[in-house]
Amino acid sequence: MRHVRLLRIGVPVMAGALALSACGSRDTGDGTDAAGGSTTVTIGFDAPLSKDLAAVGLGMKNAAELAVKKANKDKTVPGVTFELLAKDDQALPNIGQQNAAAFAADESVIGVVGAYNSSVSAAMQSTLADAKLVQVSGANTNPTLTQGSDYKKTPKREYASYFRTITTDAVAAPVMAEYFFNDLKIKKIATVDDKKTYGAGIVVNFTDAYKELGGKIAIHQSINPDESDYAAVVNSVKSSGAQGVFYGGEYPQAGPLKKQLVAAGFDGPMGAGDAVKDDKLVELAGKEAANGTYTTSDGAPVDTLDSAKSFIADYKAAGYSEPYGVFGAYTYDATTALIQAVKAAAEGKEGKIGAVKDLRPDVVTAMQKVSFSGATGQVAFDEFGDSVNQVISVNAVQNGAWKDGVEVVTVEK
Repeated sequence: MRHVRLLRIGVPVMAGALALSACGSRDTGDGTDAAGGSTTVTIGFDAPLSKDLAAVGLGMKNAAELAVKKANKDKTVPGVTFELLAKDDQALPNIGQQNAAAFAADESVIGVVGAYNSSVSAAMQSTLADAKLVQVSGANTNPTLTQGSDYKKTPKREYASYFRTITTDAVAAPVMAEYFFNDLKIKKIATVDDKKTYGAGIVVNFTDAYKELGGKIAIHQSINPDESDYAAVVNSVKSSGAQGVFYGGEYPQAGPLKKQLVAAGFDGPMGAGDAVKDDKLVELAGKEAANGTYTTSDGAPVDTLDSAKSFIADYKAAGYSEPYGVFGAYTYDATTALIQAVKAAAEGKEGKIGAVKDLRPDVVTAMQKVSFSGATGQVAFDEFGDSVNQVISVNAVQNGAWKDGVEVVTVEK
């Protein structure tokens, strides 16, 4: 596996929040009619905007919309008015694929921001690639999306049109493995996944790193994410002799799982990835039972970054009812990156956009070269389309609330 060096950084501790609300569909971003620009260019957006994961999806949508508003206000691309077209995938790959087909068929669409779920993005990739549409996510972390199924031995990029502004599980999971093994002194752990692309993938990466450190996997179990009673898994974990649990999945299931583990008398910590980092986790588990939950998240806590001050202020000023959440700033940067690629592609044609559909291949080419200082730090992409910014935070629920950045590390290849 890839070896990394972890450099620990102390940062102030602050907590964030998320909330549920309703969602929109199409927005010109500046409150004006799209006809106000000589050319209307649509940016597609895909995420779960309803059901269990709406809390995170709506914060992402708002952040993307904010980036569009800023581009229109600043006239980032002269003669162009950007419009955000948001679609709800309900966290289902088949709906994501349908959304991808709709984006591809819409000749005003220049690229797509999303999805949230790695499994949904996997279902969208080939359709968007065939249409020469950039796809850029501020939330996907499964390594296979950029480096293929054999990424640990022979990484290979399949889709040159796919990018992300967030670090992969191959980078984040070893940080959690080290934290559990060295800091929490957990030498024997149970792993549980939800059978999805993200959940199963992050467990594999955690397991490999944990074993390399000398840790032992007591048992591996899977839950059905459509169910809420995890008694069989809880009993297996408890009888395995594990000192802790690592869960691969999302907060709607992680909360009840942690609650049921504690109720059964299991008092070990539970680790997870960024998809569990949500205030809803505390609500679902209960404040006492949620204590001892640890997650990774990309970068240092956003509200400690000087680079994010403008984003945070603008988001607050916009009056959104939903907080931007764990992935908001990364989605803002993803949207901005796509806009910067459109700008570069337009400049390559001396500002003559022409038919939006015909510009798509040029935007894909320009995206690979995008580099700027964003809300989350330096935004640029390596040869696989992955983010070059590899900083990981460890967060913890303590006294019934999240503490962000209890550890922050820079990962070096």
